[in-house]
Amino acid sequence: MRAFRILFVVAAFAILLMGTVMVFAAFDRVSHSVSDTLRPFIITMAPVWAVAIAGAWAFIRAPRPSVDA
Repeated sequence: MRAFRILFVVAAFAILLMGTVMVFAAFDRVSHSVSDTLRPFIITMAPVWAVAIAGAWAFIRAPRPSVDA
């Protein structure tokens, strides 16, 4: 079951990487300088990658058994 989860996360990150390249291309197409490209790209994609990494970590990690008090 864990191998399936890891395979799913790898596939999701491959799709996210392709989307990241497309977002960069969209910003680069309408920009006139490097700062016009990089600043909005980083502001846009950094939170996306942070949430993706946190979600992948939570998805892969094994659930802990609950302890009733």
